[in-house]
Amino acid sequence: MRFDTNESMKNSSSIYAVLTLVIPILFSACYSFKGIAIDPSVHTYAVRNFESLALNAPPNLSVDFTERLKDKIRTETRLTLNNDTPDIEFTGKVVDYRVIPVAPKPGEIISLNRLEIVMSVGLTNNLSEKDSWTSDRRFSFFAEFPNDVDLLTIQDSKINEINNQLLEDIFNAAFNNW
Repeated sequence: MRFDTNESMKNSSSIYAVLTLVIPILFSACYSFKGIAIDPSVHTYAVRNFESLALNAPPNLSVDFTERLKDKIRTETRLTLNNDTPDIEFTGKVVDYRVIPVAPKPGEIISLNRLEIVMSVGLTNNLSEKDSWTSDRRFSFFAEFPNDVDLLTIQDSKINEINNQLLEDIFNAAFNNW
């Protein structure tokens, strides 16, 4: 069997040319896989301070969530923060914060508890009313923890876990048309 080096080099050159075209396309596809769909006329946003209506929620929950939503939009979109005349505005409330017993063991002993947080979020598009949420949308998520663990010892990590998912859900609803 005869091996033709010229043919081999042509194939290598072809493969190299294809890879130099395909790799950037793949990376750009990965970079934009979130599918953010923001109207080109929208340039600014504001996140109004969330209020807490949940009686037993930690006092800093709504403030922390407001700041995290601002940061998420700032870092994951091209929008800039403008509290005076924003193109889009987010408003919200913490409407529920509760611990629910789940997964009873035989003999009615509870083995797990569930911390659940519910947010009510409004979106006003000041440029296009049809892109606003006509009524506040509810977003909720939970995290479970063993019954023998005191909530206060894990509360911050569980709230962070829940808030990460709530932020993702709100972001997707606002910018990914989910």
